[in-house]
Amino acid sequence: MYDTILLPTDGSEATTDAAAHAFSHAERYDATIHVLSVVELSSGLGTAGRDEEELDRRKREQATAAERLVEENAGEGIDVTVAVEFGNPTQVITEYATEVEADLAVMSTRGRGGAERVIFGSVTEQVIQAGETPVLAVQR
Repeated sequence: MYDTILLPTDGSEATTDAAAHAFSHAERYDATIHVLSVVELSSGLGTAGRDEEELDRRKREQATAAERLVEENAGEGIDVTVAVEFGNPTQVITEYATEVEADLAVMSTRGRGGAERVIFGSVTEQVIQAGETPVLAVQR
């Protein structure tokens, strides 16, 4: 049913719950998992003119968090790819899902409601609306 599963992570505690579901599905369906971490940039200008040391530091932090998630959840024989990208999380996640032909994205959501949801929005909700990949939203 699933050959390629995408697990976007922001390094938060909520991602831990989503990871358990993603790796469980990968084991059940003998699927490959792509763990994707996005270093968010505050502007659409890309990395030009930005402090390269700061970007490198943030990329290393995200990669370390993603690798830890893999170590804590991956069983024997699960094929895992870890990627760290720069940009707008929604855009990067939807483009990456298309690029790797993901059959499923497993994402965490904090279950915000009311004004908090309007103010902060939800990357998971935006990916559901913008992308073409089915999303399993795991509420924390």
